[in-house]
Amino acid sequence: MIPGPAWLTAPGQVFSFTRAVTAKRDYYEVLGVERGAATPDIKKAYRKMAMQHHPDRNPGNAEAEERFKEAAEAFEVLSDDSKRKLYDQFGHEGPSRAGFSGFQGTDEIFSRFGDLFGDLFGNLGGMGGQGRRGGPQRGADLKTRVVIPFAEAVAGIEREITVPRRDSCEECDGSGAAAGTKPQTCQTCQGQGQVIHRQGFFTVQTACPRCHGEGQTIASPCRGCGGTGVVQKETTLKLNIPAGVDDGQTLRIPGRGMSGTKGGPAGNLYVVVAVEPDPRFQRDEFDIHSKVTVSMVQAALGCTMKSPGLQGEVEVEIEAGTQPAHVIVRKGKGIPVLGGRGHGDHHIHVEVTVPTKLSAEQEEILRELAENLGEPVSEKKGFFSSLRKRKR
Repeated sequence: MIPGPAWLTAPGQVFSFTRAVTAKRDYYEVLGVERGAATPDIKKAYRKMAMQHHPDRNPGNAEAEERFKEAAEAFEVLSDDSKRKLYDQFGHEGPSRAGFSGFQGTDEIFSRFGDLFGDLFGNLGGMGGQGRRGGPQRGADLKTRVVIPFAEAVAGIEREITVPRRDSCEECDGSGAAAGTKPQTCQTCQGQGQVIHRQGFFTVQTACPRCHGEGQTIASPCRGCGGTGVVQKETTLKLNIPAGVDDGQTLRIPGRGMSGTKGGPAGNLYVVVAVEPDPRFQRDEFDIHSKVTVSMVQAALGCTMKSPGLQGEVEVEIEAGTQPAHVIVRKGKGIPVLGGRGHGDHHIHVEVTVPTKLSAEQEEILRELAENLGEPVSEKKGFFSSLRKRKR
């Protein structure tokens, strides 16, 4: 007896039998994403599947090619809002209402997703999905280093720096063709930069051997750049270093890296700032720390001392009775905060010194002070007397 359709079987049972054509799997299941997945997550999942099952990575593997086509079909539907809505509502029949019936082969996939493969795979040489190189290409980023004194890092400064970089050839305006000529569309690949080779059941897409993936040929190359469209030169730039920059921080200058090719945008220049240390200061983010040294008498009686500051010497009031390691905080007298949001503080650490040599008169004065304070001290034959004897 021939079984009826699946929806006519008993509840909880689904009748299945082998057909010449296998039923399609759920698109979300194919990519391994949830039904509510965002488009970036769908793209990420497709990238993983496409990389795994790409025909160039699985030569002669029919199952991998089918998985590759299956993933492409799922991505085509789920990355398109209108097709995805139809699929969610009507299943596989839904997208067909919008005119989509899947892909017949890998050639169609490469044609449909040529640019996307370039975005997903980058320049993985030899992969059939590699994007055409003949279009505009962004220039590479550059990195350099500049050394400045501590004071310039605090105040900010404008510096001129010289950067070796490839720049657009002025003689041919970056086209690579001699004056009066222009690049021609490659006749071998018709400007696609890629050619397709059939190897039995499989198809392999590679860079065009004539134009080397550029999509264009140059009959008369520019003498200035040899047909590359770019030349090596040194460029002098004015670099504005902001007040408050710290050692090791990097400044980004958009569009000052290598020039792009075929009209593509230039890369960025990254400048690493190296700040020379100042022995007078210790930096802690936007606060600075310095020290001032006073004698025990000055600490006991108080005094006014001169101490280094970021804008020159400053007078520091040492109050009577100041103890060793006391810290005087000058609010807002530290390093400017990047972005103009105030300043850090200046912390002055007080160091109190004790004399190691005393005259007889000085020793007698201190003994009288100790007696007056009721503090026990060594006898005259103690430390200072012994010290004098050793010096004789």
